[in-house]
Amino acid sequence: MTTSTGHLCRLTRHHFSFSSSSPYRPSFHLPTRPLRYYSVGTVRRIAILSILNNLPRLRNSSVSAINSSFQESSGHWGVDDERYDVIVVGGGHAGSEAALASARLGSKTLLLTLNIDRIAWQPCNPAVGGPAKSQLVHEVDALGGEIGKVADRCYLQKRILNVSRGPAVWALRAQTDKREYALTMKIIVESTPNLSIREAMVTDILLGKNDNVEGVFTFFGMKFFAPSVILTTGTFMSGKIWVGRTSMSAGRAARVDCRTVDFSGLEPQLGDEEVSWFSFDPDFHIEREQMCCYLTRTTKITHQLIKDNLNETPTYGGWVEAKGPRYCPSIEDKIVRFEDKESHQIFLEPEGRNVPELYVQGFSTGLPERLQLPLLRTLPGLENCSMLRPAYAVEYDYLPAHQCFRSLMTKKIEGLFFSGQINGTTGYEEAAAQGIISGINAARHSDGKPLIVLERESSYIGTLIDDLVTKDLREPYRMLTSRSEHRLLLRSDNADSRLTPLGREVGLIDDRRWKMYQDKQARIEDEKRRLKTVRIS
Repeated sequence: MTTSTGHLCRLTRHHFSFSSSSPYRPSFHLPTRPLRYYSVGTVRRIAILSILNNLPRLRNSSVSAINSSFQESSGHWGVDDERYDVIVVGGGHAGSEAALASARLGSKTLLLTLNIDRIAWQPCNPAVGGPAKSQLVHEVDALGGEIGKVADRCYLQKRILNVSRGPAVWALRAQTDKREYALTMKIIVESTPNLSIREAMVTDILLGKNDNVEGVFTFFGMKFFAPSVILTTGTFMSGKIWVGRTSMSAGRAARVDCRTVDFSGLEPQLGDEEVSWFSFDPDFHIEREQMCCYLTRTTKITHQLIKDNLNETPTYGGWVEAKGPRYCPSIEDKIVRFEDKESHQIFLEPEGRNVPELYVQGFSTGLPERLQLPLLRTLPGLENCSMLRPAYAVEYDYLPAHQCFRSLMTKKIEGLFFSGQINGTTGYEEAAAQGIISGINAARHSDGKPLIVLERESSYIGTLIDDLVTKDLREPYRMLTSRSEHRLLLRSDNADSRLTPLGREVGLIDDRRWKMYQDKQARIEDEKRRLKTVRIS
């Protein structure tokens, strides 16, 4: 099978084949095995459009044939009940924002997810924000998105990072309550008009005569139709978890029991006394009691134990060929790449107010489970710790985003959008940023309106998407302030000035929020005029 791109790491003969089980199923088959990221995500690259050579066959069987076949076999088929304006595949951070944006713009939207109880779940560290990522969260909120509001509701601790530097790189970071965050987002999604949710595993994309998407096909044989489909599959596209040489198809992250940790000798990491906020909406500025995080460090014994067992890890052992994220490396990567360092910082961060789990930030690993507890016990304060969940390495497929326009619609399949880690990114914030843009554009596409594009100079979101669709990424993409040549102007505090008018124009900013924005801008202009009259002698 030939492909439409010439720089793939690994393709299998199964990629994007057509199903032959039914003559009435024009389908775009999702890959069974792809390209990979390691540790906090490993990716293989896949050319999604290798199917185009077979499109003449596709055009010979239309969706009308599907409709007629169902009507013949079942007498009456509730076609209207299965037709939507927008279908979102995946209920993570990209999928949640995409579905909410689409539904709020008036599109009849269907969100298909593997587990309704895991909507907007935080499988890695339950934290939102950080350098460059906080700017993305502020921008999503300025457009009318949800991630900032939910983080403000569910925070355990908040700190502004980089305060010793200029305001352009100040970064708000919130440790959040994992379960409360997911439950809050789930309630928001479930209560949003025009938005339906359904548990399903999508296995195929239904295509029309003109290289356009017409719906999706699920594992259990259901067909749902829509002129716009957004794929936000996250790490679940051929996802595989590695703990040493053992793999499984579900993810787990390293956790220790806080009741077995000696905090007396550790360095406390307190939240800021003056709480800052992601959302520009003051209705969500409700202060809560903050929890403490703690700092420990690796030791010489930690480093030696890792060096002695490098061959037991998936990447150094050689049974995984994936590329890991440079800016979020595993602990074994840190030891190998920074051999001159005597220790590395490890943060112990709570996962919730009412659970004993601590996230061991900076200690992701692919070592076997039998080595992980001895390794944890080399850390000061964790000498007698109990491990609740082993650490992991995750390997999954992604689709190079240069196959998309900056609207995030694919170049050769009209109405098909990609968002989140399927595009090779890492992080909840990058996913949410792509999700709101694809949700807006999918709704506008279904309504026959022109799609929106954010320029690099307008936002970090614009920089993120422009990088994804124009650069040949060879590792998981993480947003950094250094990626934006306009970073001195794209501050967190002016995200509303830059993007709220656009949010209002497309229809996501309601009258109440728009009035608050106008009042704020009026106060800023009044202060500017006042300052022009002030003289200092």
